[in-house]
Amino acid sequence: MSQKSYDNSPTVYLIPTPIGNMQDITLRAIDTLKMVDVIFSEDTRVTRELLTSLNIDKKLISSHNFNESKNLDKLLMYLKNNQNVGIVTDRGTPIISDPGYELVKCAIENHYNVVGLPGPTALIPALITSGIDPSPFMFYGFLSTKSTAKELEALKDYPYTMIFYEAPHRINKTLKLMLQVFGDRKISISREISKKFEEIYRGNISQEIIDIKDAKGEMVVVVSGNKEKKDYSSLTIIEHVNLYIKEGYSKMDAMKMVAKDRGIAKSKVYDAYNRGEKWN
Repeated sequence: MSQKSYDNSPTVYLIPTPIGNMQDITLRAIDTLKMVDVIFSEDTRVTRELLTSLNIDKKLISSHNFNESKNLDKLLMYLKNNQNVGIVTDRGTPIISDPGYELVKCAIENHYNVVGLPGPTALIPALITSGIDPSPFMFYGFLSTKSTAKELEALKDYPYTMIFYEAPHRINKTLKLMLQVFGDRKISISREISKKFEEIYRGNISQEIIDIKDAKGEMVVVVSGNKEKKDYSSLTIIEHVNLYIKEGYSKMDAMKMVAKDRGIAKSKVYDAYNRGEKWN
């Protein structure tokens, strides 16, 4: 069911804030911060500092990864009282590796409007300055601290450019695991994006492990995908489709990918798979 974003009904606004350079905030973001009745904030201290610099005074509610689910009733209370709600994170765009998803999901399920403002985010500047093929790309965000190697293993055959966020104290360990799992691929590492000491490291993984050893600041890692043409000739159609399904693709997407890999019509893959024929 479609929903008009601008119909004067109570609305949740996702408001991006600067990731470093304060001049990156948009005029629309400022106007929206002034307009909303209340702001759900990842860190109220950070948001209060931003609002003070803009001469804006608003009610702030702390809403972060550890308490977001407890704020759903508060969100609905404001919306039911015909009030507009803003959501901000410390820096960048809400929900992109930051809180906000549970609030947005709740608003949508209760048929309230949700409007996302364009604005600052780290992944796009990192991608367009990387020198690595930008399209298509996949944004992954932060790798798990407990199963980094396992996650990278699941991505090693992924053909598209991949974008990760990483903390400085983990970057060396992550790069070494990438080299071990991915091989020595092209990589770009951007740190301190939009700030005074912004810096970009470009090269192969093996070299950047050395170059970035003592670098500080939050980092965005862009890695080229696996462009090697794989040989599936030893697999039957069924085995080939099931391989992609096991990797998490839907059956229909898996069939499309098999057809592309083999250079045959999708209908042939569909017929063979659904009849259980094991021809190569």
